[in-house]
Amino acid sequence: MDIIIGLLIIAVGAFCQSSSYVPINKVKEWSWESYWLVQGVFAWLVLPFLGAQLAVPAGQSLWALFAQAPSFHLWMTVLFGFLWGVGGLTFGLSMRYLGVALGQSIALGTCAALGTVMGPVLLNVFFPDLGALGALTFAVITGVVITLAGIAIIGVAGAMKAQSLTEAEKKAAVKDFNFPLGIAIALLSGFMSGCFNVGLEFGKDINFGDLTDPMFRTLPATLLVTAGGFVTNLAYCLYQNQRNHTWGDYAKGRVWGNNLVFCLLAGALWYSQFFGLSLGKGFLASSPTLLTLAFCILMALNVVFSNVWGIVLHEWRGCSRRTIAVLVVGIVVLIVSSFVPQFIG
Repeated sequence: MDIIIGLLIIAVGAFCQSSSYVPINKVKEWSWESYWLVQGVFAWLVLPFLGAQLAVPAGQSLWALFAQAPSFHLWMTVLFGFLWGVGGLTFGLSMRYLGVALGQSIALGTCAALGTVMGPVLLNVFFPDLGALGALTFAVITGVVITLAGIAIIGVAGAMKAQSLTEAEKKAAVKDFNFPLGIAIALLSGFMSGCFNVGLEFGKDINFGDLTDPMFRTLPATLLVTAGGFVTNLAYCLYQNQRNHTWGDYAKGRVWGNNLVFCLLAGALWYSQFFGLSLGKGFLASSPTLLTLAFCILMALNVVFSNVWGIVLHEWRGCSRRTIAVLVVGIVVLIVSSFVPQFIG
């Protein structure tokens, strides 16, 4: 029963994340970089900080925890958060050129596969005595291989979409649709985004141990990762404000109330995925295979729900039934990649 509850919690978080890009349509008179920065303050600083407080027992403090943590682990967690921030930036671009459904599918699919593998591999490089590679069992590797197959199938669906749509239909569905460029950016985004899970692996012991509920133990590390990512996004957004002369966005007082509400909503929906991941892991302790694949499961479910939004937003408008069928097959394969390993292991 605990496993079912854990998976349901992760699924709810995935649904929220996949919905987090919808509020952008309600933001008024701001450029992309201004919106991205303000929602990032909520998604990567404010809400993760509040979430991390749940892991702090009475009489303790988060800052004391970070001060006492091994400096190498702490800074590696932040560093991989910084790298993940690059993935977050290109993630937005992948959706710009491919749409929500296809962009999220490829980026998150790649992220799921590499994020699952890179953590144990890099931990083994720095700390071979930990035996981190033992987490990459046959069952886990099988899940990763099936995930990559799902990505390939979704890529085929995207290619079929690009070939079948007229220029007018492409612009109607996704304004800047560019399949080759979008695929390249989505794959880069997936690789860099996988660094989030690597950061969590390096920071998994940065907590108060048995003094903290197992559901909340990864939340301090989550804060460190998102803080590192915020630095990357802050630098890029301020650069874009300067380049595009959009500093005036922040002076538009009449829209601040509306835009803050929807930036907060977007940030809360986005953060829900990793808050849910932490809570879900607390219920998966009896299954080492699912614990290792929890990040992969989250990403796969993100893909499922992002494609639901893609259909709702008419991003596959004008495509043949065959193209949609290939897309659905790819999504099913990604889902299977997350759950089959449990039966193998």
